[in-house]
Amino acid sequence: MGFNEPALLLKSSYKKPGILFNRHIETIYPALFRKVEGVNTIRERINTPDNDFLDLDWSRVGSKDLVIISHGLEGNSEKAYMRGMIKAVNLKLEKDALAWNYRGCSGEQNLTNRFYHSGATDDLELVVNHALSNGYQTVQLIGFSLGGNLTLKYLGEREKSNISGAVVFSVPLDLEESSNKLMEWFNYLYSKRFLNSLKSKFKQKNPPLPNAISASEIDNLKHVFHFDEVITAPLHGFKDAKHYYRECSSLFFLPDITDPVLIVNAKNDPFLSDTCFPYELLRDHPNVFFESPEKGGHCGFAEFKSAYFWSEHRAMEFLSKVP
Repeated sequence: MGFNEPALLLKSSYKKPGILFNRHIETIYPALFRKVEGVNTIRERINTPDNDFLDLDWSRVGSKDLVIISHGLEGNSEKAYMRGMIKAVNLKLEKDALAWNYRGCSGEQNLTNRFYHSGATDDLELVVNHALSNGYQTVQLIGFSLGGNLTLKYLGEREKSNISGAVVFSVPLDLEESSNKLMEWFNYLYSKRFLNSLKSKFKQKNPPLPNAISASEIDNLKHVFHFDEVITAPLHGFKDAKHYYRECSSLFFLPDITDPVLIVNAKNDPFLSDTCFPYELLRDHPNVFFESPEKGGHCGFAEFKSAYFWSEHRAMEFLSKVP
């Protein structure tokens, strides 16, 4: 299929391993048990315009082309899905890789009165511009979950992005509906894990944020939605969680994307609402390709017959076909 033709909805080749018998096992197994060897990174810290910092992990193979990889909620550059993708970029695509950590996600608290969030494209723009200043001829993007939303929003905001192509996986395109999905009973363990991590990070903030709620009030927050309502939204200039979700959902930025992009959302992803499968919206989009495997879970896409997961094969396949 040519990239100057209307994008059709793509059939997927992904077949899950039989031992991963439901969507929760597909999601949890790679996160807990996958080990990725042979990835060596060098960390660079760059300063932000507001006197904060971002930690970038580089894995170079001497290429003039670069792929920047963005992680998910409460993730970091050391997660197995990040390391697996770094390895694939280096060895299969033969390009340099840059896995970056959002504010407060690299193991050290950030310095300013803000955190990261699903729409913080100013930080992604800083990373892209920093990479371009290092002399790279092309830059491509890969994003997972929150990082996928960030990537798509970034591309949709810019008439000219300096990005030659992107692939995103397991993207909560509609943040409000995905937040509602996360509150359903079968997602309790995921929601609790995310929320406990966010609470801990917020309580450890030093110095405390202005007008911060008390530790006991933080402990009383029951869902990620409540964290976004009480902390994320007001801290970053949004009226409330719904306003934050509306302004930052990449779903509303898809029509304006002018670069070739592949979105891969598994139909059995426990975190994604029906609105994260915008088939009609994308049916005739000239640049955005949408693939929805029957299986895959959330950021799973495991494959046991190869050194790489299916998601890594798929990303390399797509990115190798764009300029």
